[in-house]
Amino acid sequence: MLVKGNLLTFRQGSGAATAFTEIRSMEVVDGFIEWIGESKNAPTADNVVDFGNRLITPGLIDAHAHPVFGGNRVTEYEKRSQGATYQQIAAEGGGILSTMWATRAASEDELVATGKKRLNWMLANGTTTLEAKSGYGLSLDDELKMLRAIRRLGQETPMDVIPTFLGAHAIPPEFDRDRSGYAALICNEILPRVAEQGLAEYADAFCEDGYFDCPTTDRILTKAKSLGLKLRMHADQLTRCGASQLAADLGAKTADHLEQTDLEGIRALKDANVQPVLLPASVYALGLHHYPNARAMIDEGLSVVLATDFNPGSSPTASLPFVMSLACTQMKMTPEEALIACTLHAATSLDRAQDRGSLEVGKRADFVVWDCQDFREIPYWIGAPIVEKVFIEAREVFSRA
Repeated sequence: MLVKGNLLTFRQGSGAATAFTEIRSMEVVDGFIEWIGESKNAPTADNVVDFGNRLITPGLIDAHAHPVFGGNRVTEYEKRSQGATYQQIAAEGGGILSTMWATRAASEDELVATGKKRLNWMLANGTTTLEAKSGYGLSLDDELKMLRAIRRLGQETPMDVIPTFLGAHAIPPEFDRDRSGYAALICNEILPRVAEQGLAEYADAFCEDGYFDCPTTDRILTKAKSLGLKLRMHADQLTRCGASQLAADLGAKTADHLEQTDLEGIRALKDANVQPVLLPASVYALGLHHYPNARAMIDEGLSVVLATDFNPGSSPTASLPFVMSLACTQMKMTPEEALIACTLHAATSLDRAQDRGSLEVGKRADFVVWDCQDFREIPYWIGAPIVEKVFIEAREVFSRA
């Protein structure tokens, strides 16, 4: 298949990658890109798909999401609109624990069915690869159930779904007075089963005051690492508790959130080659105003990633274009930086840059056709339905028509 359009590619200079577009063509064979160049030099092809001057970008990659859960938290959303804080709602038994009860009550089939609906939302916004976390089961059986549901989503939908174990997301009520006991359950029972059954590629933990402190997070993630899981971390979201330094010390692949991280923490991440995954939609949805310091991270040479943090409580959005818009307006990232953060940098953070994240020969033909000509329009048209078509390995998986 020969695809013609306004292809966006990345040029690697002395520093960060830069984006540019021009009318070009790419030849796709068996789902992979075999040739890119000027249309006048294009190889002969029986199947030619011409998108005119429409923009074609790499498929978007969402590197932090929680798409599998039971129920919703619309009541809490209403409470926050009336002034309640995330911490107040959690103290009243809401928050993660309210989703835990709904998730425990749901069957694996029900979690898969609702997960498919949410992944379709993401496809409609241009996402082709998704990292998906557990963390709403908070027991051996329910965490395994969630991870099996995540695996099935990767098997039963077009989306490539990368599983992450997040049993250290909150303390379940049965361990409310025995937090070390829950950490022991994760280390001695749940993690070994997850690794034995091959249900996760990464392990994550919510390192935060009132959830999992640094010593407990260290204990859990060190165990995960010993079992062959790679590490990600929820770090410095609500307080500056030393989580970014711990992520650096553990050699985590990413440190996520980082709303409270200072320059010392940013430099620790840089020195340890830990990528920051920034989640501005969670700041927005919680009605907060303290966004992560993206500019300082970029200026220090970090390859910033943007992700939705899709979840029922603090970030109920499936739209990476909306996240890009927030990054530009609230964190002063350029549209170019925002797009690279949702493609090439996101692929790197998931150890997938060898076969996706950019339109290059040898990579998968995962791409989005947009109803626009300039990549800056993606964050500019806030909430507009400008995704026209989505392809994964050259197969059309979404069409606005």
